[in-house]
Amino acid sequence: MTDATHNLSSPPNTGTRTYRLPIWSDANWIVRIALLIGLILIVTALAAPWVAPFDPNAQSLISRLRPPIGFERYKEGFYFGTDELGRDIFSRCIYGLRLTFALALAGAVIGLLIGGTLGLMAGIIGGVFEEVIMGLVDAQIAIPFTLIALLILAVMGSSLDVMILVLGVYGWEQYTRIVRGEVKKLIQMPFVEAARAAGATPLRIAVRHILPNVVSPIVVQFTLNFSNIVILESTLSFLGLGVQPPTATLGSMVGIGRDYLPTAPWIVLAPAMVILLLTFAVQILGDWLRDKADVRLRSR
Repeated sequence: MTDATHNLSSPPNTGTRTYRLPIWSDANWIVRIALLIGLILIVTALAAPWVAPFDPNAQSLISRLRPPIGFERYKEGFYFGTDELGRDIFSRCIYGLRLTFALALAGAVIGLLIGGTLGLMAGIIGGVFEEVIMGLVDAQIAIPFTLIALLILAVMGSSLDVMILVLGVYGWEQYTRIVRGEVKKLIQMPFVEAARAAGATPLRIAVRHILPNVVSPIVVQFTLNFSNIVILESTLSFLGLGVQPPTATLGSMVGIGRDYLPTAPWIVLAPAMVILLLTFAVQILGDWLRDKADVRLRSR
């Protein structure tokens, strides 16, 4: 009787399972929007040769300064309009996004590796080494980086390799200060003292006990640095010191289009909007990943 009652009250097993995507289900609505925007931008940048309807450098003076779709002089297929040389702005935005994203990512990763490594070593080794590293950090902060970038570009030129070098050097001192400060606090914690008493090597202590606890501030700084590098690249390209024409970056498109802003604002608005969407997505996702990566929040 009990078995029959149990079978009647239990829901039938249909053999189906409900799958959930943790990244999506654990995020709030603004993070979901940022995730969708970031995914669309990344896919578009990676698929630029197939997504862009025209060659980004193809010129047509007959079609110059055509407005975007919805305006009177719109030309079929040129959705965002054309620039002063008749080049398709939509195609140039896609290729410019691809190069700007690659430069910002490379620069942020290089800065993370340099600054994070120096900060970790300064916090663990201490002594004269720490004083020298922090002296370099103070010197870097005291000098505006734009002047350093202008000096490097003036001496070494504006090639793509030099741009990656300049963007990689940017922001390393922030990583060093943050990581060194976190390490100085962590090495006084009981679990680090216990690991040291158990005979753990400094390398093992750094990898197993310290690095997991500094991931959260590093993620925040990485997203901030990524967005700042996008702005820095745009500034240098705006000044004509970035990647040289006819190669398109988002910053160079804004810089060239400023002369036509009163009569053809779409030349500036399109790449500027892409820059805004890119930095928005990176900042929102960075804050969300910070909370997910923080071992102190996960332990509560």
